Amino acid sequence: MIDNRSGKGLSFVRRIYLPRIIGMGIGLFSVMAALAPLQPPTWVWLLLVCNGLAWPHLAYHWALRCATPYHAEQRNLLIDSLMGGFWTAAIHFNPLPSVTLLSMMTLNNVAAGGKRLLVRGLLAQLAGMLLASLVLGTGLQLQASPLQVYACLPMLTLYPLALGWVCYRLAIKLAEHKRQLSALSRTDSLSGLLNHGAWKDLLLLKFQICRQQQLPAVIALIDIDHFKAINDTFGHVVGDSVLRHLSQELQRNLGQDDQAGRYGGDEFCVIFPGQGQGQACQAMENLRERVSAYRNPQLPALRISLSIGLSAFDKGLKSPEHWLDQADKALYAAKHQGRDQVNFTRGGAAPLRLAYPD
Repeated sequence: MIDNRSGKGLSFVRRIYLPRIIGMGIGLFSVMAALAPLQPPTWVWLLLVCNGLAWPHLAYHWALRCATPYHAEQRNLLIDSLMGGFWTAAIHFNPLPSVTLLSMMTLNNVAAGGKRLLVRGLLAQLAGMLLASLVLGTGLQLQASPLQVYACLPMLTLYPLALGWVCYRLAIKLAEHKRQLSALSRTDSLSGLLNHGAWKDLLLLKFQICRQQQLPAVIALIDIDHFKAINDTFGHVVGDSVLRHLSQELQRNLGQDDQAGRYGGDEFCVIFPGQGQGQACQAMENLRERVSAYRNPQLPALRISLSIGLSAFDKGLKSPEHWLDQADKALYAAKHQGRDQVNFTRGGAAPLRLAYPD
């Protein structure tokens, strides 16, 4: 549901507060200028001042205290429209002030509630006109004096500026939310690295770049040795902490252009764009040594080791999946040959063992 006490409803009320203060405040002058020649009774002037100066604050606090602020603010907008129609009839439909007043309120309704609030707002304006005609009588004042023209200028300039600023701030906030949601959709929640789908998309992009520009690159698949045994022995909380530790080591030790992801379960992946065999192997060997050196004082029996398979880009590779398959074969060789080591393949070559466990 849209309405709530801490989300969209309250932010909606707060966004409208300042434009209503400005709009009602400067709209007061245009109505006063058109109303003065008609010499209305005193209560009409008091109503006008209350509507222009007190109503914005009353509407704000009224909506804040409602259980459904969003609906309450839409009700307030309809009251705005009702009073807009009332003052339009009260000034005997003086063209410039009337059009200024009604168009600005209609703009509010469209921005706040779309077509539905637009229609309801127009009906509220008609109701306000009917009410004023019954109470104050009918008439037409089709000539606008210079004073009335000047009194409408602030409404025609300052209010659209205020409303535009609110819309701009809202657009910036929505863009930031969209960016955050996009980042969340591409990020693994546990490790903070790219998730499986995002990393595979990146692999496809890097593969195409390497093929088109003949650039070097290396991918690595990293597997935590005996991770199931870690979960079974120490529990899943410790297992999760091991995954986070590995992801932190990856983020700490990789270069700015290197991209790491969690491929799934206890398996991680890295793309080394623009790097050759030696640099990537050294980076992964450093990672293996740092992770192997990890000790937890509360769990002295816990040991972590990594098996890592690497594959360099080769023009003979048919697809990103073929490239990934070469890294997977190198990883399998590392596990088959005793784990806790780095293995490397280039193109379709057999895996090359680069580091043996101590």
